Amino acid sequence: MFSVKLNNGLKCPILGLGTWQASDDQSLVEKAIKEAIDAGYRHFDAAWIYHNEEEVGKAIREKITEGAVKREELFITSKLWNTFHKEEQVVPACKESLKKLGLDYVDLFLIHWPTAYTYDGDHHYHVVDANGKSLIENTDYTETWKGMEECVKLGLTKSIGVSNFNSQQIDRILSMATIKPVINQVECHLNLNQKKLRIFCEERGIKLMAHSPLGSPKRPWAQPGDHQVALEQPIIVKLAKKYKKSPAQIIIRFMIDNGVIVIPKSSSKNRIIENINVFDFHLTREEINEIEKLDIGARICPALQRKDHPDWPFNIEF
Repeated sequence: MFSVKLNNGLKCPILGLGTWQASDDQSLVEKAIKEAIDAGYRHFDAAWIYHNEEEVGKAIREKITEGAVKREELFITSKLWNTFHKEEQVVPACKESLKKLGLDYVDLFLIHWPTAYTYDGDHHYHVVDANGKSLIENTDYTETWKGMEECVKLGLTKSIGVSNFNSQQIDRILSMATIKPVINQVECHLNLNQKKLRIFCEERGIKLMAHSPLGSPKRPWAQPGDHQVALEQPIIVKLAKKYKKSPAQIIIRFMIDNGVIVIPKSSSKNRIIENINVFDFHLTREEINEIEKLDIGARICPALQRKDHPDWPFNIEF
């Protein structure tokens, strides 16, 4: 598996398996992780709010026990949810994720969003009061970052980073950080290729990681008529025929050829195997340039329910 070097000297496999939307059937989550390890995956992306860390960890531990893989060969990510942004909450939240995963450490711990909310004791993507008003908390994400750094110092995670942060928010983190973020995980696909944000991050030694690289067509909030990433785009179909690959493989290769770490999600064994079979060809610069023309700035994960938060990250171009 090809890896990229992070700014702390550690390596991250450039392709991983996402686990968002994989919590409805726990047995499928475990099965997908095991099949992915057998297929050669060594990078797995999890999060507290996905409600499946137990299943992800169980599958990983079982494959380690049977000798299929060693822990040090794996790159495991988890994420801090919006309701644990106070500095003193971060370490306990990280420890909770580790307990669920059944691991001594994760390789990467991310602030899931820059937006802080009050924890109401339940598991919500968005926290509101009885009247539907957002329970916004005034904790600044720079305070959260101090807690993230403590997780590194305690050996709970090897690397820390952010997710869904814009350029201004990243610069604010960098202005006070004693440990730099290694990754910014953001929505990234054909219709939102994040070129400007990727270049911005690269200039600061931060790698971009793409969630929803294939357009996340099963997102719960999708509406009829919503623009979706189309695997039937003429240039993608043309290149799929040229390279004897699937459209999804062309899109994943496009990300990799741009130096983007990519984490497509799938529970299908065939697609899991297909998605990793992208290291035997390269797109040309001309082909990459053609694909980049499909960018129309279309977000499929705009988190509009958090738009009233002062730290909502999509008020600026990138």
